[in-house]
Amino acid sequence: MKKWILTLLAVPALLVGCGDKKEPASPAALEEPQMLEVEILTSKEVAINAPIELAAHVTQGDKNIDDAIVEFEVWESGKRDEGQMLEGKLEKDGVYKAQTTFDHDGVYYMFAHTTANGIHNMPKQQITAGTPDMTKVIQEDEKANMSMPNQGTDSSEGTEQQENEKNHH
Repeated sequence: MKKWILTLLAVPALLVGCGDKKEPASPAALEEPQMLEVEILTSKEVAINAPIELAAHVTQGDKNIDDAIVEFEVWESGKRDEGQMLEGKLEKDGVYKAQTTFDHDGVYYMFAHTTANGIHNMPKQQITAGTPDMTKVIQEDEKANMSMPNQGTDSSEGTEQQENEKNHH
């Protein structure tokens, strides 16, 4: 009988000793990750039939990021489906570069698709090559050009559609 009582007392004591102790989170773990900043360094006006340096400086906080994946997507206005992806190579101090050439006057666009530390940023820049006839340039539809869905924005259309879907279910 004494063994049973001793066992009944010992088992709960052992279980309490094995309980989860929650360590307080370190201040670094509580901070939100800093935004990945991508500054496009490419000139907005370039010559035709000459090498063009596509360049972007990648930082997070005050640190240069030397392990990012950078891809430059380049296309002529109105012809995004004919665009090309060029791999950005790290030059130094968070600066990534690639080269291309525009063989005729036109308005071109470039996304600097950048991923580092689990964050993706893709700034866009217009590049004018030579002296294009602006009356013949096909204007870009900004909404149609985003390759990723625009999540987290407050869109009244989306909210209205969501409300309608709720009401129908």
